[in-house]
Amino acid sequence: MENKVYHTFDAFYNSDSRILILGSMPSVKSRELGFYYMHPKNRFWQILSIVFNEYIGKSIDDKKQFLSKHKIALWDVIESCDIDGSSDSSIKNVIVNDIKSILDKTNIKYIYCTGKKAFELYNKYCFNNTKVSAVYLYSPSPANCAISLDKIVENYKVINKK
Repeated sequence: MENKVYHTFDAFYNSDSRILILGSMPSVKSRELGFYYMHPKNRFWQILSIVFNEYIGKSIDDKKQFLSKHKIALWDVIESCDIDGSSDSSIKNVIVNDIKSILDKTNIKYIYCTGKKAFELYNKYCFNNTKVSAVYLYSPSPANCAISLDKIVENYKVINKK
């Protein structure tokens, strides 16, 4: 059963952010906790920890410090949509965030999308406005368990080359 869901917390960025990582829509757990990639089985923070060879603490403040240090901004393509739980495949009736607004306030030069849905929606609704090509990254979601952690880490290493 689909529900109308709204993005309930702000983009995370600083004026010196250089990299923007976009998801589709926060999971139920992330919406509950008020920050990105907070489902305990989501591999996002583990992947970044490996890619940057750096421990990232468990708290939201620890995650924000890590992101700030590496000039990484986080947001989602979708502002609101109809969605069944956290399932990207169920997303309908999308209203997108104004991605260009964050680019205008930062030094973001690189955009990465975590998962096919985020990449597809960014290209469909946002690229014409931003003129910044996005790079597709594998989804770190626990629903994407078919792709090994090693393979996802290799895919994400492009972030640390910028």
